[in-house]
Amino acid sequence: MQLAVCEWKQNQPLFETYIQNFAGVSELYDYHPWDPDVYEKRAEDLFSYRHLRADRTGLAEVLYAYNRSIGNAPQALNNIGRLAEDRALAVVGGQQAGLFTGPLFVVYKAITVIQAARQAEEKLRRPVIPVFWIAGEDHDLDEVNHIHALTPQLKVEKIRIETAGASPRIPVSRLRIPRSAWLAAIGQLDAVLMPTEYKEDLMGRITRMAEQSRTLSEFFARALAWLFGEYGLVFLDSDDPALRRLEKPMFRRIIEQNAALNEALIYGREKVERLGFQPQTEIREGQANLFVIERDERALLYRTQTGFTTRQETNAYSAEDLLRLAEQHPERLSNNVMTRPLMQEYLFPVLAAVLGPGEIAYWGLTRKAFHSMGMRMPVLLPRSRYTLVEGTLQKHMQKFGLSPEDILFRFQEKRQSWLERQDSLRLPERFARLRAQFTEAYRPLLDDIAKINPGLKKLGDTNMQKIAEQLEFMENRAKGAFASQFESSLRQMDRLYLSFLPLGKPQERILNIFPYLNKYGTDWLRELTESPVPLTGQHHVCYL
Repeated sequence: MQLAVCEWKQNQPLFETYIQNFAGVSELYDYHPWDPDVYEKRAEDLFSYRHLRADRTGLAEVLYAYNRSIGNAPQALNNIGRLAEDRALAVVGGQQAGLFTGPLFVVYKAITVIQAARQAEEKLRRPVIPVFWIAGEDHDLDEVNHIHALTPQLKVEKIRIETAGASPRIPVSRLRIPRSAWLAAIGQLDAVLMPTEYKEDLMGRITRMAEQSRTLSEFFARALAWLFGEYGLVFLDSDDPALRRLEKPMFRRIIEQNAALNEALIYGREKVERLGFQPQTEIREGQANLFVIERDERALLYRTQTGFTTRQETNAYSAEDLLRLAEQHPERLSNNVMTRPLMQEYLFPVLAAVLGPGEIAYWGLTRKAFHSMGMRMPVLLPRSRYTLVEGTLQKHMQKFGLSPEDILFRFQEKRQSWLERQDSLRLPERFARLRAQFTEAYRPLLDDIAKINPGLKKLGDTNMQKIAEQLEFMENRAKGAFASQFESSLRQMDRLYLSFLPLGKPQERILNIFPYLNKYGTDWLRELTESPVPLTGQHHVCYL
């Protein structure tokens, strides 16, 4: 396996400024990620407010129970014990739980968490534990109930698990998936995967994990634990009732300081706007930045003059009501995107958070919110970004003289240029010359005919237009016949494009890891996980 840097900017100006010119956004964040001493500074700051954090022993007990339940590896269970030590720190990244682990970037985020924790532990000479936060409380089913795979017929196939009848606002970790739905989705995946030496074992493992999983979150956790548990990656589900009980004190603080917290977020929004960037999430007056679970549906809360209410105003809550919920039924409260970072900071001594481009942008809203809670924002590390290139595709790139940048940014131009170079008959040139010669010869004739009978001028113009259309028709047919001689080569080029940009989007945001595991097993994934890639937000092309 080889890695090569690819210059590929994201359509996210704040993120690009973060990684290319941190000084331009430094007032939005607490730490310069490329400062060589940043980990030492962060570790010292964490020590100063350790009294605001959840009990480590209690956290370890919750993590032990959850990670045993998903069959995580002994290395991960050992890391939970290390996390309970006073000197231990954590690197945390997370994602919603998607079908069959979701898009490739989820896997890359897990890899980055592992690599960052390993590098930090070597530098600081103290335990640094990789933690993956599964956002089981999220309720966007349409985002997580499907994956895509590229078929040999050059189609991007959508594989979807049936969730018909489910409430659109039920947390993913509470949605039970019936066995029939699992089997149907596994059948769709099986139909897309080509026969290989790995397929039987892989499909058997997928089926067993599905049989053991009641929800998408459980399968997601089991699958990632299978892939990365040996590297000590610890998992949690944010909707775990046992975890919620640990979070009671932080929920109380968010409720009691709710107005000040939202004012801090509004300040963050205004600062982002002053720097010339578009905020990545909506921050408005009256937001409570919390959800309440009502009959297994997640409802966003807003502040009123007398307390809190849901968007539809179906239920009203006083501050005392919410404080009572936090104490007696914390599983009925849920963080939104702005308070999740604060809750994460309360639970863990977070040395660094591994984030995607959009996440780094919206975390830029939260600096003052952290400070309002007596905490500081962790070091923010961009997750590693990859495009996988299979061996046959690499040969196609060499055959056509295409670089990754050619495929990503100028593919149609390069495709057309290659095709034109194969044209020994010079068809466009000859047809263009023929049209010019025809016009040159026919136009004077029409002018002379019009002198004989002016009424023939219009008929002649129509006749000339029809002849020109017939020439164009013949040219297109000739080009089609010519291109058909190179149909195989053009299909190879098109497969390159679809592999790099399926559905016109980055591969890592569309395709799923299981087709690659089916073709190549897991050795390449281990090699990628163990590679010493600089964690600087660059995009890499990975040649399998």
